[in-house]
Amino acid sequence: MSATADKFSRLAALKPSQPMPARPAAIRPPDEEDSLGRILGAGIATNHFGDHLAIRNWFSTPEFAEPSDTTLELLSRTRDESFSRKTCATLQDPEKWLFLDTETTGLAGGTGTYAFLIGLAWWDAGGLQVEQFFMRDFAEEHSLLQELSQRVAERPVLVTFNGKSFDWPLLENRFTMTRSIAVPKLAAHLDLLHPARALWKLRLGSVRLVELERHVLDAPRLGWHRENDVSSALIPQFYFDYLRGGPAEPLAGVVRHNQMDLRGLAALFCKMNELLSAAPNAANEIESLDLFGLSRFLQRRGENDRAHSACAKALAIGLPAEIRPKARRELAMMAKRRGRHAEAAAIWLEIAADPHDGVHACEQLAIYYERQARDMVKAVQFAKLAIATLGRRRADSRDPFLTARFARLEHKLLRRLARLEKRTPPSSPERSPRAQAVAAPKATPVLL
Repeated sequence: MSATADKFSRLAALKPSQPMPARPAAIRPPDEEDSLGRILGAGIATNHFGDHLAIRNWFSTPEFAEPSDTTLELLSRTRDESFSRKTCATLQDPEKWLFLDTETTGLAGGTGTYAFLIGLAWWDAGGLQVEQFFMRDFAEEHSLLQELSQRVAERPVLVTFNGKSFDWPLLENRFTMTRSIAVPKLAAHLDLLHPARALWKLRLGSVRLVELERHVLDAPRLGWHRENDVSSALIPQFYFDYLRGGPAEPLAGVVRHNQMDLRGLAALFCKMNELLSAAPNAANEIESLDLFGLSRFLQRRGENDRAHSACAKALAIGLPAEIRPKARRELAMMAKRRGRHAEAAAIWLEIAADPHDGVHACEQLAIYYERQARDMVKAVQFAKLAIATLGRRRADSRDPFLTARFARLEHKLLRRLARLEKRTPPSSPERSPRAQAVAAPKATPVLL
């Protein structure tokens, strides 16, 4: 019996061990020899996978702002994403939100890239609670990811800046490679990079978070600044130097950089919430280029009425010379889609003399007078003007691809002109002699 029992005990030892139920990590002060923990102001967090460093701070700014339903709908609306009623309820609860930013060993991604610092933040007591997990060596990765998994389970709405393309795919890959920690399931993921590009790229050019803080968020007014900030390009090297026995002091700057990114991310959402939920006519402090960016963002989200109002407001405030023709063209197209054909025609008339947009404007006016105003004479006039303008641009062009494009457009306009001339009264001076000859009745022979 003892031999049989011994066999069964050996077989039981071969079974995979079941992970312990998730519990909040216990925090203890760093040991005397743990210089990195003291430099970072971190505690040592322990779970059943091991240890890692945890840094916890609470900031009074940015202050919490209740997200509007309009903002959430605009930021979460995508072509390939549909939300259930339960998911929508979770999305509308800010207590379920988790801001995330990582610092990694490289930007290439792939299986060789680690997230050695994971920064998380959430709204708490009117301010922002920030928690950062730092792994002192690669053996602590499981412990780090286990804590992240627990936080995501508590707050499954992720808010990032370029997180859909970089941070979260990298973390998903790291979870998969552990073979012991399941990838956390997200209820929703709001990536603020693409809305930021739509709203502010026209004015700023670069929409890096640092630039947005400086020119959009007014970070000094919120109570923080990035003086002596660590360059993102140097962060991987600082970490590798530490692993090789180098100084730990530069990593304190990395932790502070990550804190600034998290605070900037939260402040950026508050700014977007203010901009997207406000009526454009009431947003007198918004710059004209930002209003035009807002108009294009709303138009892509199907908010045609608000997009039209924002674009009109931007033109009324005043746009740079190189942007104004594009804004007028988009305003005219929006008016046409809304069925305001006379309003669109008035804008096209303003653009008709423009050397670059005049061809398109004249073509649209020809369409308007043919289909809406039923004035074939004017339709012919604008079709001819479009052909003449296009001919001058084609003659001045030295680009073979552009010349070929002009030729195709000219052929299209000539076909339109031929059709319009057939519908023009025979006595009209706008008809070409050839068209008049075609339309003239044949003489009836007289029999003697």
